[in-house]
Amino acid sequence: MARKKIAVLTGAGVSAESGIGTFRDNGGLWDRYDPQVVASIQGWYQDRKLLLDFYNMRRAQLRDVRPNAAHRAIAALEEDYDVTVITQNVDNLHERAGSSRIIHLHGELTKVRPEYGVYDETFSEAEVIDIGFEPVHLGDKAPNGSQLRPHIVWFGEAVPKIEKAVEVVSGADILLIVGTSLSVYPAAGLYRYAAPGAPIYIIDPQDVPLHDSRITHIRAVATEGMDRFRELLKNS
Repeated sequence: MARKKIAVLTGAGVSAESGIGTFRDNGGLWDRYDPQVVASIQGWYQDRKLLLDFYNMRRAQLRDVRPNAAHRAIAALEEDYDVTVITQNVDNLHERAGSSRIIHLHGELTKVRPEYGVYDETFSEAEVIDIGFEPVHLGDKAPNGSQLRPHIVWFGEAVPKIEKAVEVVSGADILLIVGTSLSVYPAAGLYRYAAPGAPIYIIDPQDVPLHDSRITHIRAVATEGMDRFRELLKNS
């Protein structure tokens, strides 16, 4: 018998317990940094060095954090289910926890690509380079001669993997949403593509302003919520 498919949509809240700052909560990154400066394509064109330094800092911080129990619990779902993780996060904690199928909607912090290259035309990742936790500086060039830039989807840029994410969500038997405020589009609208009979579980300690009879809200942080979700799966 084919295993049930679970689509897992994750956001900053799933990594917060590892020590990675969220964006929109009080004290989050957007309280300290203007997203139009450090997270937009316009910001890149205005001050490349500033953005390179910002993402070098975030990359260095990532070196020192570890996956938490929520990441590991999501990876462990693969023991019994066909799981695809769709993450808004740019960290690599899902990979390090053992998840094997991951769609990074907003790019990957440990990767860079040419400022101008094939990605801009076709979204091919043929020129994407995995640099791990190393810094990138102004003047560091890709093999094609253009400046290296973070492999991040910034405000003002297309989200090339959203169509694949829609396909995964629409084909899932269960949709699990962990640690996202569902305020950043197009990712925030993905739950609408869940099949009519597919249950939707949302793990979030805050109120969830969604009205859908399929939704079960687990009001908890990611680590506690994953324990409760796995119990619900056992009893369903």
